[in-house]
Amino acid sequence: MNLGHFETPLLLFGGAYSNLDALTALKQKAGQLGISPDHVICTGDIVAYCGQPYETVETIRDWGIHVLMGNCEASFANEADDCGCGFGEGTSCDLLSVEWFQFANRQLTTDQRTWFLKLPTAITFTIGNKKARIVHGSSTSINQFIFSSTDTVEFEKQFNHSQADIIISGHSGIPFVNKIDNKIWHNAGAIGMPANDGCTHTWYSILSAENNSMSIKISPLDYDYLNAKNKMITAGLNNSYTNALETGLWPSMDILPKTEQQKQGQALIPEIFYF
Repeated sequence: MNLGHFETPLLLFGGAYSNLDALTALKQKAGQLGISPDHVICTGDIVAYCGQPYETVETIRDWGIHVLMGNCEASFANEADDCGCGFGEGTSCDLLSVEWFQFANRQLTTDQRTWFLKLPTAITFTIGNKKARIVHGSSTSINQFIFSSTDTVEFEKQFNHSQADIIISGHSGIPFVNKIDNKIWHNAGAIGMPANDGCTHTWYSILSAENNSMSIKISPLDYDYLNAKNKMITAGLNNSYTNALETGLWPSMDILPKTEQQKQGQALIPEIFYF
């Protein structure tokens, strides 16, 4: 999907993860910032760990924002046996995903799955004189995990494949901005689950351009995490992810490179990156 030329600001987020409380808080934040739905982009994974998959999907649809297909949407749409997150077989992440996937599978409707199928797997647009491409995992794979510490060679490979100046991704759950040879890779993080930094808030970002400069502001999202936790418990999802909403720590770090593992529990700081 090509959205053409965008005037900023753009609000970017990913990983709503069936967390209706977080999504509602973000929608309210967009209203406070005066950002209209056509200037909001979700990088996918609307449905996952938390307790209100049906309601979260319907709120996203009613909001009228741009939405990318994540691996979760692809799996539910195609009646897959698992979330397709790319977790190694038998790992903690793989085993922990079974419960929430089966729960969400029972809640989603045929109409919602049909809508998932129609979502684009990439969104492109121009901002200033830059070409931007939004992907879920990477330019080459919907479920590839890309982190800030990922080898520079991999980032270069992705930029060469996409022919973009800016790549915006989701999937990995931790926000970051990397600059590689005058190109920008940005992950806006996730709003539905903390970033493994020991904090209860989650993350979204604002992309802005003015004259010949550009900025990405990574911002925390405060929401009623205890209400979201209680809804998970009521739904029968009293598990490690339920606790993560309150501790801010992931129940497993199987997917994380060593650098990101070592940063567990270290609070992320809101930042503005200028280019």
